[in-house]
Amino acid sequence: MFYTEFLRGVHDRLRPATYLEVGVRDGRSLALSRARSVGVDPAFAIDVELDGDLALLRTTSDEYFARPEPLAPTAGRPYDLAFLDGLHLFEVVLRDFLHAEALSTPWSAVILDDVLPRNAAEAQRTPVGKAWTGDVWKLLPVLAEHRPGLTVVPVDTRPTGLLLVLGLDPGDTTLADAYSSIVEQHVMVREVPAEILARDAAVEPERVLAAPVWDVLRRLRERGATPDEGAAELADALARSFGRG
Repeated sequence: MFYTEFLRGVHDRLRPATYLEVGVRDGRSLALSRARSVGVDPAFAIDVELDGDLALLRTTSDEYFARPEPLAPTAGRPYDLAFLDGLHLFEVVLRDFLHAEALSTPWSAVILDDVLPRNAAEAQRTPVGKAWTGDVWKLLPVLAEHRPGLTVVPVDTRPTGLLLVLGLDPGDTTLADAYSSIVEQHVMVREVPAEILARDAAVEPERVLAAPVWDVLRRLRERGATPDEGAAELADALARSFGRG
């Protein structure tokens, strides 16, 4: 399954009211949204029709997240869904994730692109050809080590995989607090683990889209459940969906 087809499926199932996209490029993935959408990209060049409640911001993600009121385009409402496909450098994507989580709710979903490179060449920090994932794959071991409470699901989409992150905690500052040490430890790592290249842990996109967790997330959001009220229900849905809570 191509990654945009998977994203379409997520939109259909989650039915987000608010959507953030970092890395708009030509607008193909942004066009899938029917929510109040915010697209962030310093050099977008839209070549598809965009029809909806949309704010396009020609700026970097760092500049956007540093704004005094980054949720102003949604009238203060957190993001129900975020798709992060900006600059393919580990330290930038880590920042994008921790900021996007902070602007989400426990019933939101964050999806990151390019986490499953097809070969070592396209996974380097400097582009060596047309295809370039950069070292986004490093988010997998970092989240496993520093945020084990998250549900992190590599999705086996074409061409270079997605990472679905659920069970978010907008108040958690673990990654922000340890950011400098995490980057220092990981940024110069060059060898891509064999299990990443082989997609050993990746889940078929059809299975992810069929998971019961989407209905639960949507229901908890729509009824305005507090984190305490919905925690057990979400944990059960995550366990039934992916064998983890």
